[in-house]
Amino acid sequence: MDLKVIYEDNHLLVVEKPVNVLSQADNTQDIDMVSMCKVYVKEKYKKPGNVYIGLVHRLDRPVGGVMVFAKTSKAASRLSDQVRTRTMKKTYRTVVVGKCQKAGDCVDYLYKNTKTNMVKIVDKSNKDGKMASLSYKKLGETYSDKDKLDYSLLEVDLHTGRPHQIRVQFSSRNHPLYGDQRYSKFSKVGQQIALWSARIELVHPTTKEVMAFEAKMPNAYPWNIF
Repeated sequence: MDLKVIYEDNHLLVVEKPVNVLSQADNTQDIDMVSMCKVYVKEKYKKPGNVYIGLVHRLDRPVGGVMVFAKTSKAASRLSDQVRTRTMKKTYRTVVVGKCQKAGDCVDYLYKNTKTNMVKIVDKSNKDGKMASLSYKKLGETYSDKDKLDYSLLEVDLHTGRPHQIRVQFSSRNHPLYGDQRYSKFSKVGQQIALWSARIELVHPTTKEVMAFEAKMPNAYPWNIF
């Protein structure tokens, strides 16, 4: 599988993650982004031995779009700090069921069941709940004759990076994501979840320059009905 590189220098490797590819290796032994990046760097620069690629953030397997990797341990540490302090800004695009408001904020407390890999909203008093925050604006709205459903195209700014956060927060508000097999009663077998990492803004780990990287939405249903 070819790696689509958006930007590269001595410290950063920014790529477009294909849908249904792991961010990092797991016990399935399926192809993953970290391994792909290592092969790319090793072959391009003819590097002997092991190649360093630092994973600083993750995307769920079904989610595609912009993903940032570090090529040095120093860059990895500084980028990880930006993720932790929320100075790395992540913007997503998603298609949800129903007619959404023009804009809004969602703040909830989420609990992840590690046995089932399912996330749910819990009360603020729950000691295992973690605060999850996002804001969104509506970019478009349409009716699909194919599915006989109203859909909204949203741009989502993620303020925290909780597992399945966007999926759970919109599902709980009766606007589940298109194709979400876990959290939507409207999804059908074979549908691809409509969630895309559209833009990441960060401070370069050495030059301190503010940089932004984008990936265009897929030219596929349901993205192309807007």
